[in-house]
Amino acid sequence: MKFISPKIHGVIDYLMVIVLLCSPAFFSFTGTLAIFTYALGAVHLVLSILTDYPLGIFKAIPVTIHATIEVLVGITLIILAYTLFGDNPDGKLFYVIFGTVILLTWLVTDYMGNEFNEATL
Repeated sequence: MKFISPKIHGVIDYLMVIVLLCSPAFFSFTGTLAIFTYALGAVHLVLSILTDYPLGIFKAIPVTIHATIEVLVGITLIILAYTLFGDNPDGKLFYVIFGTVILLTWLVTDYMGNEFNEATL
């Protein structure tokens, strides 16, 4: 069941950017974990700004590409949680949860939603 419109998805994307950029300070991430989290936040911001959806600014990336990137990133983050960040319990938990949230958001988003769907959400 896809009940999140592209507009709401855009809001979620920008909220995820804020979470990523604030997490290293909030959770006391250091080293590689902090750098990776800041970099992921910056990349997610650029992706959101460039996506062709209601909250995209430059609309250069089709939403289908955005959706594909998100599912691949969600899977990759969960894998990284157990490999790259497996020795850091906070990093491991953060990226398992964050990757899962990305995948769940991807799963319930109607990427091809129209104005009618956006008005109802």
